[in-house]
Amino acid sequence: MKFRIITKDNFFHDWRAQERPWQEDYLAMYSSLWPGITTDPDLMMIPIDDHLVHRGDGGFDVMRCVLGKIYQMEGHLERLSRSARAISLGLPPEYEHIREIIKGVVLIAGEKECLIRVIMSRGPGSFSANPYDCPSSQFYVNVIRFRSLPEPYYKEGVSIITSKTPIKKSFFANIKSCNYLPNVLMKMEAIDAGCPYSLALDEDGFLAEGSTENVGVLTEDRVLKFPGFERTLSGITAKRVLKLADELVKKEMVKGVGHAKITPEEAYQAKEMFLTGTSINILPVVSYDGRTIGNGSPGPVYSELASLLWKDMTENQEMLTEIAWESRG
Repeated sequence: MKFRIITKDNFFHDWRAQERPWQEDYLAMYSSLWPGITTDPDLMMIPIDDHLVHRGDGGFDVMRCVLGKIYQMEGHLERLSRSARAISLGLPPEYEHIREIIKGVVLIAGEKECLIRVIMSRGPGSFSANPYDCPSSQFYVNVIRFRSLPEPYYKEGVSIITSKTPIKKSFFANIKSCNYLPNVLMKMEAIDAGCPYSLALDEDGFLAEGSTENVGVLTEDRVLKFPGFERTLSGITAKRVLKLADELVKKEMVKGVGHAKITPEEAYQAKEMFLTGTSINILPVVSYDGRTIGNGSPGPVYSELASLLWKDMTENQEMLTEIAWESRG
């Protein structure tokens, strides 16, 4: 077989001739490696020898811009820094300006409804497992057009299954690293089973988390429970929902709120069940492992929490970061 030799001269000519419809929502990217911002998806690349690529050696976080303001940016950045510290990943000098960079990339991207992915990397520096081969850490910021889930997901609810994929050990579960192979397998398992989400159990058989979602259960005795964050990633949205749920206690819609160990059997008997996450907000679960949850439709606790969360996302100025949209002219 005869191979063409790719050069700088012919690379982009051939690359741009290919159709890549999955890139249509890629709005802008910042790279500390160059450094700078591009709005051309063809340029949104990182080197193959970056430890992020061949070792999953890095961390990331995802935040959301809602109606032109970034929701819970500080919480997401704190978790990203915590993940970096856990794997001894030093922050590059440019990271000092991460807030201005994020706001600048969103502004150049130009859409007020978007997702912002901040990725920390050990950086390029060989194909070995040795992190000390990498002279400097790097980070990348991608802004992606936000597309909401189909409306029936929220009005009718979703089905989930228990995943057979082994859960991450506690140390790794608490790090939002770029090694997401178990999460990918969980998602594949769910889709292959004909439903959108799956849920992992810990080694003791208690509910843990979804591939990218936290789970909440309203028990038969009307206590709202979430699995503890010792064995799961501390979801930024889940933590906020737990806080907002105090309003439901005051209204006597629920008797209590907190972390607890939850068996699948307790979840099967739940009055309500839901998933939480940055891109889904709060999503009602109406079937788990083929068992109907509650009466098989989204319940009043879900509806109230969804309203409280949306109000928090759009009106709580303490949780929102302003972007100078007027500067776009």
